[in-house]
Amino acid sequence: MHLRVRIQLLAACFAFSSLAATAGQPIPAEVLARTPAIQSVSMSTDGKNLVALVVAPGSKDGDTALASWDLDHIDAGSRITPSGDRMKFIAASALKADRILVIGRQEWTGQLGGCGEGKQTGATKTFVSKAYLTDTSHKKFDEAFAAKTSKIDMPEDMRRCLELAGTASLVNPLPLDPDNVIIRQLDPGSLASNYLLYNLRSGESKLLFKGGGRSEPGLFDPRTGELLTRTQLEPVGGGEYEQQVLIRDPQSGQFVVHPNLTRRLSERYTVDIVGRDEASGKFYVLTDLFSDKVQAWMYDPATRQFDAEPLLAHPNYSIAALIFGRQPSNFGRILGFAVEGPRVEVTYIDPQMQAIQSLLEKNFPGQTVTITGYDNSLGKILFTTSSHRDPPAYHLLLDRKRIVSLGNQNPDFKPEWVGEQRWVEYTARDGLTIPAILDLPAGWTPAQGPLPAIVHPHGGPWARDYTGWDATGWVPFLTSRGYAVLRPQYRGSAGLGRALWLAGDAEWGQKMQDDLDDGAAWLAREGIANPKREAIFGYSYGGFAAAAAVVRPNGPFQCAIAGAPVTDLTKLGWSWSENRLQRILQGRTVKGMDPMQNTAKASIPVLLYVGDRDVRTPAFHAEGFYKAVKDKVPAKFVLVPDMPHSMPWYPRQQAQTLRLIEDFLTRDCTRNP
Repeated sequence: MHLRVRIQLLAACFAFSSLAATAGQPIPAEVLARTPAIQSVSMSTDGKNLVALVVAPGSKDGDTALASWDLDHIDAGSRITPSGDRMKFIAASALKADRILVIGRQEWTGQLGGCGEGKQTGATKTFVSKAYLTDTSHKKFDEAFAAKTSKIDMPEDMRRCLELAGTASLVNPLPLDPDNVIIRQLDPGSLASNYLLYNLRSGESKLLFKGGGRSEPGLFDPRTGELLTRTQLEPVGGGEYEQQVLIRDPQSGQFVVHPNLTRRLSERYTVDIVGRDEASGKFYVLTDLFSDKVQAWMYDPATRQFDAEPLLAHPNYSIAALIFGRQPSNFGRILGFAVEGPRVEVTYIDPQMQAIQSLLEKNFPGQTVTITGYDNSLGKILFTTSSHRDPPAYHLLLDRKRIVSLGNQNPDFKPEWVGEQRWVEYTARDGLTIPAILDLPAGWTPAQGPLPAIVHPHGGPWARDYTGWDATGWVPFLTSRGYAVLRPQYRGSAGLGRALWLAGDAEWGQKMQDDLDDGAAWLAREGIANPKREAIFGYSYGGFAAAAAVVRPNGPFQCAIAGAPVTDLTKLGWSWSENRLQRILQGRTVKGMDPMQNTAKASIPVLLYVGDRDVRTPAFHAEGFYKAVKDKVPAKFVLVPDMPHSMPWYPRQQAQTLRLIEDFLTRDCTRNP
């Protein structure tokens, strides 16, 4: 056994590194792993302040700091306050009334007290995240929107639960109200979510909606804060639920069920009420009730009917959002819309916004320009730029004459490190069309011959990939080392049509996996990939897919890398989600081929890694699979200290895992002879 492994290591080094050596300069892992130099940038709704997270001056470990600017004196620079010794800032948002919302996170070890993710798996290592309110002076940080109920007489488990889960979050900024926002607050007694009108200046609050049971709020009036719609789940027998949509009757004030908006939960239609036209009283609804793709429709609550034709539809993609005016000069008007294409593409129909967007695009050719904030006069515009070669950068347009660059997330990143990116489609073995993103090494041409390739399925699986900048760093890291990377939007992916989404139900490791194998075959047919040099790498659900590839007979891959994988569908069933709706809606679709039940069929080398603070896909999945296959194929298991499931990760964790991936592909990736 030892001799065979040693021979495989030498063969793998030849198989996967020979073409990688011909690529351009490999991007250093440290460059991709750094804390973003600037992130989480926002403008207050009154246009007075700008807020961001930056790297703390002098920090060797990339600790974050809160930065804020007075927009009337932008040239004076920012006020900067570093994170604490333990609690590190991970997000920030500029509110009105000179207030700032900051999210902090710190490591926590101990019994979870039956609260939050990991409560059913015995996890004892996690992170505590809390929201804080401060003002532009940064002098005092108070827990944001905290309930005034005393915790002194609470049971210890209840107090710990509140500490871990947090007690409140922002729901609606109410842009026209100078003082109030809508918040969600956890009721310490019942652990139900209450929704309140909260005064940022005084801290006083008023109850808008009392949570509990099967009812949830829907649309709040962005002008007044009044609750206009809500949903409730009603059992209809056989474990089935109906999701009813209720709209407040303006005459009686009572909420009334609207059957044309109500559907069985298992049908999984999108019915998202996103706004109301104040003149007609009709609601704007994003829905796929009438099409495979989500369209924008008008719904009249008086007649309980949709209009005869959609307000907005795209022939190939879903409508992702309607963009409403949020300043007094344009409040409530539709300024534009966003389409869920290869990337989220915004089109403005408002002449002023359209002119500003065009101006910015001329100044940043080849990049995606996204307007993220503006004041009432449109004299201050906050916007971002990025592309698949250019990290996100943040800028201000002042008086439509002057652009102030606030900074780039990764100023050391060189665009020439990155090659071509394409949105492609291929046909699965049963005829279903699978969209995908193909990334190629810089400078590669077909004349140079096929490449080593990575099939890289996304997590979720109810998610999708977009073209543009890869925040994980995985794709440019691999392409700069000479690999072609294909990201299939396999059946079960969300956001690309109802048919593709539903086709993944109960197909884990089966037809969903066929789509990945068929992607590998397409790469070879197109002359892009050498079929003897293809690997699979995924994280979360993508990690499950990588583990499934290890035990699938006659697969196309020479090896597999499974980051934070699920490997045991039986155990996943009893720890699926703390969210009741998700358990009902998605849990029933998690069926198929269970890798842990098929470990005797393992046939290719595998690397498994996971963080020891990952409570979403706990380490027992990766470690149990490793122990079951390590005597059958070359296998490696790495437990990464203090790493959670989702980003942000510490720079040392990102650098460590990038090197693990590179070393495994270079040294260990070859199929058993």
